[in-house]
Amino acid sequence: MCAFVLGIPEHKLRVVAPDVGGGFGSKIFLYAEETALVWASKQIGRPIKWTADRSEAFLSDAHGRDHATVAELGLDANGKFLAMRVHTTANLGAYLSTFASSVPTILYATLLAGQYTTPKIYAEVTGVFTNTAPVDAYRGAGRPEATYVVERLVETAAHELKIDPAELRRRNFIKTFPYATPVGLTYDVGDYDATLREVIELADVAGFETRRAASAAKGLKRGMGYSTYIEACGLAPSNIAGALGARAGLFEAGEVRVHPTGKVTVFTGSHSHGQGHETTFAQVVADKLGIPIDDVSIEHGDTGKVLFGMGTYGSRSLSVGGTAIVKAVDKVIAKGKKIAAHLLEAADTDIEFENGVFKVAGTDKSVPFASVSLTAYVPHNYPLDKLEPGLNENAFYDPTNFTYPAGSYVCEVEIDPDTGVVRVDRFTAVDDFGNVVNPMIVEGQVHGGIAQGIGQALLEHGIYDTHSGQLLTGSYMDYAMPRADDLPSFTVKTSKGTPCSHNPLGVKGCGEAGAIGSPPAVINAICHALGIKDLPMPASPHTVWQAIQANR
Repeated sequence: MCAFVLGIPEHKLRVVAPDVGGGFGSKIFLYAEETALVWASKQIGRPIKWTADRSEAFLSDAHGRDHATVAELGLDANGKFLAMRVHTTANLGAYLSTFASSVPTILYATLLAGQYTTPKIYAEVTGVFTNTAPVDAYRGAGRPEATYVVERLVETAAHELKIDPAELRRRNFIKTFPYATPVGLTYDVGDYDATLREVIELADVAGFETRRAASAAKGLKRGMGYSTYIEACGLAPSNIAGALGARAGLFEAGEVRVHPTGKVTVFTGSHSHGQGHETTFAQVVADKLGIPIDDVSIEHGDTGKVLFGMGTYGSRSLSVGGTAIVKAVDKVIAKGKKIAAHLLEAADTDIEFENGVFKVAGTDKSVPFASVSLTAYVPHNYPLDKLEPGLNENAFYDPTNFTYPAGSYVCEVEIDPDTGVVRVDRFTAVDDFGNVVNPMIVEGQVHGGIAQGIGQALLEHGIYDTHSGQLLTGSYMDYAMPRADDLPSFTVKTSKGTPCSHNPLGVKGCGEAGAIGSPPAVINAICHALGIKDLPMPASPHTVWQAIQANR
């Protein structure tokens, strides 16, 4: 806004963004209304309040995922993948939005290897301008599209070659890490066999034929579909982004302010709008400092308070924002050791810090964290010749690589052949997110992502009139969001995992996984139930009914 719209220094503009709920990508972008409002307010010298109603949002907010793709997979006689060829036409909308050109290219084509050792991959993407709203990042941003292409190909190949879909995947899984894919990424760690084994057991794949027979007795068709996904998140590093034309860095900043009482305020550039940062970040800091979690408060969303910030997107909050905070905490501990060494009359190299206590190694001499913080601000007994007073540190973190969460999903559907209505009966997910800080928050993220993925697979569709360009799905009377009775009770598990090798927390990111892995699992299950090769999304009852009639 400052650099490219207003032409003013950043310190002349303050942005306060409270927690107003999730956007799943659509709130990242700089919209025309924001620009016009700031300009108009300056012209009249008055505050301006503007609220978009839901109908306006349908028309003007960025949409997500509009690809037409033709893909081919070559295999040898043993089912080993030899090559993949992908041609994609990507709708960009009527004009470019912030990430519009990067979503179907760098965030899509680079994930076409999936979890597999396909040695040669050709990807060609044509971006087209149309009469629609801009198409930009939506939960997953390119990775769901890539996973869909890969997993539909693999499942189709398995059925055509009469190889068990799980077995075909096993034959082609990457097993040695780090692994450089032919599409430009290097996966640092992973164990794809493990998540597939776990999901097969958890989903009771062995009992599928019994369940299918029970469905058939009711006149229903039952199918089962697999999906194994990998995503690249915690977008990085900045020099790669710059080489691709981005005009911003991909780092994050964190500040840890220790108060005289030993209480801590953390300022983060990773905004929270429902992901639970206030809990997760506080857990990390409290654990590192050995203090109660209630002694840690998290501040975000205010450029007048926060050192710097690149925001929340691409499942980067903990792996990038959390690491910046950890690095600032490490600086606090390092300075605390120097203060403790002075108080304990020891060398700072002999000071250990554990469970909120600084102590001299090999002795019973110690001083608690709160005493050190008080000394920092009341420096009556303080090495002023060596240290400044205060205990306030900040850090920036620019990752050297993406993180690579991965997982395996199994979906079972029942279909009414007379109406084409699809019911998702069972859905099982096993994810590898590396180290997990808060299991309940992670499970909630996966649940939400799966719900959105099922919505995409079965219900959601932005439709425009081909003659006038009028949006026909401009309200929730016409645009079908998933509701509670559209979804089963998910079975979700986080595997023991393979910790990320290049951030100190060993975390990978979890916010988009469910939305990435679920759509192909649903469509694979429908195709399996109907014995057909392909079906376009969304698989509405009409679309499914037409496929049934065509297959008779």
